[in-house]
Amino acid sequence: MEHTTLNKTVNKSEEKKNSINNAFASHFAKSMFLAICGLILLSFLGTRMFTHVDLNLYGYMVGTIVFLGGFFYRFIAWGERPPTKIIIKKGIKLLFRKSTPQTSVEHLATYKFIWNRGIYRWTQHLLIGWGCLIAIMVTFPLVFGWMYFTMGESGYYTIVAMGMNIMTVPADGIIAFFSYNALNFSAIMVITGVCMALYRRIKNMQARADQTFIYDFMPLYLLLFVSITGLALTFINVFLHGAGHYVMSLIHQYSVIVTLIYLPFGKLAHIPFRPLSVFARNYREHYAEKSMKECKVCGTGFVSTEQSNDVIDVLGVNEIEFNMTDGFNLAELCLPCRRKYRIARFSGVATHQVPVKEANQNAKG
Repeated sequence: MEHTTLNKTVNKSEEKKNSINNAFASHFAKSMFLAICGLILLSFLGTRMFTHVDLNLYGYMVGTIVFLGGFFYRFIAWGERPPTKIIIKKGIKLLFRKSTPQTSVEHLATYKFIWNRGIYRWTQHLLIGWGCLIAIMVTFPLVFGWMYFTMGESGYYTIVAMGMNIMTVPADGIIAFFSYNALNFSAIMVITGVCMALYRRIKNMQARADQTFIYDFMPLYLLLFVSITGLALTFINVFLHGAGHYVMSLIHQYSVIVTLIYLPFGKLAHIPFRPLSVFARNYREHYAEKSMKECKVCGTGFVSTEQSNDVIDVLGVNEIEFNMTDGFNLAELCLPCRRKYRIARFSGVATHQVPVKEANQNAKG
């Protein structure tokens, strides 16, 4: 019996030593290595064994790789937090809920969650969001050679994707026109959305009160600069017959690289992080359908029982205790009662026992 147990222990130890994780110094190193290998493999296949490589796009490729490094660093640091681990772990289990497709469309395509804040803010987010997505869907495949165009002598373009000829279109046809100008359309969308955002931040008193240049304005200026310099390239080629194209292409390329490097560490990071909002929505809806946690003061169901328990567990992991002398945890109170309870702690008056609700308790947005 002891011999069998010893063998199992040795086998487990050998498995641990032979694990792929031991080949890397950290999760970050492993993620970067696998990501770069994946990009190289896809580029190898997409460019037909590197026979169709555009050297003019190498700067964007380097910027993208640096962006991936920053993204993995930020995501891993964020993902290691106890609350995030819970959302990711349970979100993956709930990924195949019937409501997931609808939730994904609302959060990632139509931005319905912003609609309650007003049609103006919804429009600006839609323009910026889809403008950036269109630019990404066009730029990255071109940079890594997953998509390119070849032209024969007959005046037709052949669209090649992942090394396979997808379709042949006339050089002056509608499909070719939209293909040539996809980045111009995305730039116009981003410029319009950014100008709307800047106008609101300058005119709206609430926005002006809590905004900063580095966090709120600089991302918008970066997007604006990238979009304007991109449109300038088209203007130079069409109206100036290419005069100054080299200088403007370098300015545009460096502006894109700087934006990619900045992206994981500023406000724009919510663009690549946005898909995880589907996890959070599924988590709230699924456990809310099972049972709701009633507020210990007013008895209103405010979150799911699962979420309330998870909050208390996470606070315990971080050695933060909010167990009150009144016999409940602060996380077991709804937000209005929680705010009134805090007032009670400072004033000495049991304001949390007052049944009057806040005027804006059910406000949307």
